[in-house]
Amino acid sequence: MSAEDWRQWRGDGRANRSSETGLFDTWGEDGPPLVWTAEGLGSGYASVSVADGVIYTTGDFEDNQAAVAISEESGEVLWTQPITDQQPKHGYEGSRTTPTVDGDRLYMVSSDGKIVCLNRDDGGTVWARDFKDWGGKMMSGWGFSESPLVDGDRVVCTPGGPDAMVVALNKETGEQTWAAKFPAADDEALKKGAGYSSPIISNGGGVKQYIQLVGQGLFGIRASDGTVLWKYERVANRTANIPTAIVDGDFVFASSGYNTGSALLKLSPDSKGGVHAEEIYWLGARELQNKHGGITLVDGYLYCGHGNGNGLPICVEAKTGEVAWGPERAKGRGETSLVYADGHLVMRREDGTVMLVVATPEDLEILHTFKPDYQKGKSWAHPVIANGNLYLREQDKLMCYRLR
Repeated sequence: MSAEDWRQWRGDGRANRSSETGLFDTWGEDGPPLVWTAEGLGSGYASVSVADGVIYTTGDFEDNQAAVAISEESGEVLWTQPITDQQPKHGYEGSRTTPTVDGDRLYMVSSDGKIVCLNRDDGGTVWARDFKDWGGKMMSGWGFSESPLVDGDRVVCTPGGPDAMVVALNKETGEQTWAAKFPAADDEALKKGAGYSSPIISNGGGVKQYIQLVGQGLFGIRASDGTVLWKYERVANRTANIPTAIVDGDFVFASSGYNTGSALLKLSPDSKGGVHAEEIYWLGARELQNKHGGITLVDGYLYCGHGNGNGLPICVEAKTGEVAWGPERAKGRGETSLVYADGHLVMRREDGTVMLVVATPEDLEILHTFKPDYQKGKSWAHPVIANGNLYLREQDKLMCYRLR
């Protein structure tokens, strides 16, 4: 029953799983009790990180995009710090990045393409770099959406430049450690730029690497020096590649929407000290495509929403690609985001509907469904469970529901 912070996008290991137990006893027909609603977060679809009694997120304000710190106890806004000089303009305006907490620092990527390091205590800027330094580019016009990865002494992010698709920076200074170029067949492929995904760590094939889904496809980069180890382009579409990849030992699962599909890859050592990526199976768009609600692996099974814009709940066995149940036309409509904790999944539909689901491959067992206290537009911010609370971001507001 111990409390657990949520210090980055998708939590510890970016696995989208909380290890807290003793949850959900307070969840009734009307949902769990609402503790507080914070206001003044700005507009956007960013989720939240939680550390040491403080919640962090980002939002758009009249003159800028900013990081926001909120008291976990009361919902009071503690500070707001601009990370851009003006409000970014792009399709579906608003922030996307979830701040990454590391020690006394925060790291985030603005939707107009800047990586920023702030002090946690007051939001003061430590350093900032513009993705223009690397010829940064997105694959389409909806704004940079990455949540940067902090690993040891470096922070990893994705400018999407032709010679710097992914870069590693010194987390203390912002100075470049290495830059990785996507091994595209021609210049036109390189012009696709970054996707909307966030990098994740793998030790597949016996080599520590960063795996990222970009405009041209999925690829693995050796963590020590930025050498590209492998690439896999089949999972990429031409519009927006979004979900964070799932890493399970030597295996990697990736999916994208817009009528593309999903794949399981196996990573193994090659004869030159590198890594080879082998496709184990491919699932077409009618079988499994996740647009942007994210995927969670629990006990060998993948849970997510299926369909481009539909988000129909589905469960698939990871090692075989066989559908255990679904896609199901559950309550609510639109894309489905989710988070796992204590044998359950909390699923959030695009129309705001929240479902408490038993995480089992036997069938879709929905225990409770409720509509949150506030809903506006498209509920795309992913839910978070931390320290016995469920957090639902909805544009300028953040709702805190008590789970125990």
